[in-house]
Amino acid sequence: MFSVTKVCFYASLLQAAFAATAEEWKSRSIYQIITDRYALPQGADPNACNPADQTWCGGTWNTIRENLDYIQNAGFTAIWISPVSQNYDGPRTAYGDAYHGYWIADTTQLNARFGTADDLKALSDEVHKRGMFLMVDVVVNNVMSTSLTPDWSQFMFKDQAHYHTYCPVDYSNITSEQFCWLGDTKVPLPDVDTELPDVISGYQSWIADLVQTYNIDGLRIDAAKHVPASFWPKFCGAAGVYCIGEVDDGNVEFAASYQGPQALDAILHYPMYNALVDAFAIPGAQNMSALVDMIAQTQLKFPEPGVLGNFLENQDVPRWSNISVDVQTLWNAMVFNFMSDGIPIVYYGQEQGFHGNADPFNREPLWPSNYANSSTYQLIGKLNGLRNYLINSTDSFVNSSMQVLSSTGNGISFMKGPVITVLTNIGSPPQNVTVPVYTPYAGNLITTDILTCTQHVVGSNGTLAVQYSLGGVPTVLVPQSVLQGSGICGQADDTVSAGQGQLAATSSALSILGNPAMVVVTLAVLAFGLVFGA
Repeated sequence: MFSVTKVCFYASLLQAAFAATAEEWKSRSIYQIITDRYALPQGADPNACNPADQTWCGGTWNTIRENLDYIQNAGFTAIWISPVSQNYDGPRTAYGDAYHGYWIADTTQLNARFGTADDLKALSDEVHKRGMFLMVDVVVNNVMSTSLTPDWSQFMFKDQAHYHTYCPVDYSNITSEQFCWLGDTKVPLPDVDTELPDVISGYQSWIADLVQTYNIDGLRIDAAKHVPASFWPKFCGAAGVYCIGEVDDGNVEFAASYQGPQALDAILHYPMYNALVDAFAIPGAQNMSALVDMIAQTQLKFPEPGVLGNFLENQDVPRWSNISVDVQTLWNAMVFNFMSDGIPIVYYGQEQGFHGNADPFNREPLWPSNYANSSTYQLIGKLNGLRNYLINSTDSFVNSSMQVLSSTGNGISFMKGPVITVLTNIGSPPQNVTVPVYTPYAGNLITTDILTCTQHVVGSNGTLAVQYSLGGVPTVLVPQSVLQGSGICGQADDTVSAGQGQLAATSSALSILGNPAMVVVTLAVLAFGLVFGA
């Protein structure tokens, strides 16, 4: 892992801590944690956590705080933790216990399984001390019960009139999705009537207090599409921080309706997730055009693509390695999420190659990995390192929109700021594939692939050949002048002039852009192999 002027970078982050806006979150990268599964306290049995058991394994806010180095050393600048509210803690249900944090009892109380108020404050303090942001998951749409006639007094809203009458959800009807109960008759999730004035004001008071008390920088909102969009502006306004919602819907137009002043700051970009699976997964459709089309639709229909959440895994979808057998597909898709528009989000264990299927098997404990410096962990460090450096030195990356340069059935190239990214879905086995890449760079430009630290020079005729002799690996090309002073790929680490100096370097790099030139990226796979190892 290379140095990225960390002292100056994290000092700049400290200035933005607390009550962070969407604009401030745009420059972050997020590591998502299931609190119960990230780290164990001293003396706990490391072999006692089987995801199939669907019960608590012992992770807490304190164990996250004690193990933040692992996250920060990979270059992440924010963490997202499980809901902190009190959960059901009664007899085991048909689906196990509430280890995940989403089975809400009294919203206003903390989850004692995860720690005390002082523990949560200590975690928040340590996160901010490191110049990082804290995102907390919240559940507003519903509470949890073990029957259709619960004891309403156990919840924040204690009158049955605060809830919609029970009905099973018809997932083909948005009204049903917003007014009927999620879950099933074994574990029903009573639906809170978020159109009632006292519910609206109650939730606003609660979230304002939670954010202020624990210095929370952002909220991830569970089941956001199951609440009428009109509820969110005042709720998030009361919170005063960035709000990103779960809108699990493949319809781009519908998903986009949840971003903007009429709804939320952003959503988790499920439509793009689906396109990445279609484009890269092996076995799979290998439909690169689906990804190109989704980029265009995103730029057309979302008000601000730069603050959407990019992900490949979370607690609700299978691990990438469960749906794709080739690690190169993970790396290519992951590079897309870091180098394209949006905020990159990595689900804990993704960096260790976890391969669990859907819930509960995608909620493995992290500690059996021994927090290894794995190949994917190293790749993430390089991607975060470049992204953090570019963000700290110039606004031409994070505030620019990506531009697709070319695409074929086997590859895509795009540009964001001064960076050209070339990705392929061929995987590891040998193939001879050529992806033509048209760039705005003039000839003789020296670029560096920051993943391999190899140099590529644009020829006088405007062509550049990048050969993949070890498999279909991703390529991230940056003009060498942009990297000066970065500590990346042998460049000097300029920890003194990390502001204006890098702005000047980037300006100089961009000034050499000339007429469109063609960069030919030849994926000539001469031998089987992986750049980063197994």
